[in-house]
Amino acid sequence: MLALSLETAKTIAVVVLLAFLAIGVVSAWIIKNITMKLITVGIMAALALGVWTQRSNLQNCADEARANVSAGTTKVSCTFFGTDVEIGV
Repeated sequence: MLALSLETAKTIAVVVLLAFLAIGVVSAWIIKNITMKLITVGIMAALALGVWTQRSNLQNCADEARANVSAGTTKVSCTFFGTDVEIGV
């Protein structure tokens, strides 16, 4: 059987503690990087979805603008992300 002295046990405990702290810091850094990448991908996907839905709204507005110009209107207003955009003809 392996017998340890008190000093040897204390030294091993300190080394194990430092190893756990180092592993904790490294894993926290890796998890932070992965989390930031996932958050960035999520934000980009949300922005892409927003632009995609606005694209269809702008197409509808363009169709309406063509109809209004044919009827003699010289100004058409559309919205893009909630902001009014005036289209002069």
